Amino acid sequence: MAADLEEKTDRYGELLSDALSEATVAPPEGSPMADAADECYEMAESYLEDGTHFREQGDLVNALASFSYGHAWLDAGARVGLFDVPTEGHLFTV
Repeated sequence: MAADLEEKTDRYGELLSDALSEATVAPPEGSPMADAADECYEMAESYLEDGTHFREQGDLVNALASFSYGHAWLDAGARVGLFDVPTEGHLFTV
């Protein structure tokens, strides 16, 4: 069971990291929607940092939760048009 949690935690951490590198802000710079996109992106980055910290401390449960929440911020933002993201592949549910 612990091996499954470790594998899943690592996989979700990589998924979030890859998703962050692929997502770009879609609305025009300076618009309220661009500000919202920036905030969502920042939240996702913060959750990646938190998850990495928890992972380094051996706290796999909180690391996995952090990676999952971070990806949710990006995925939701992509669904409502805050981010341009790839439509093919496994990174986003658009």
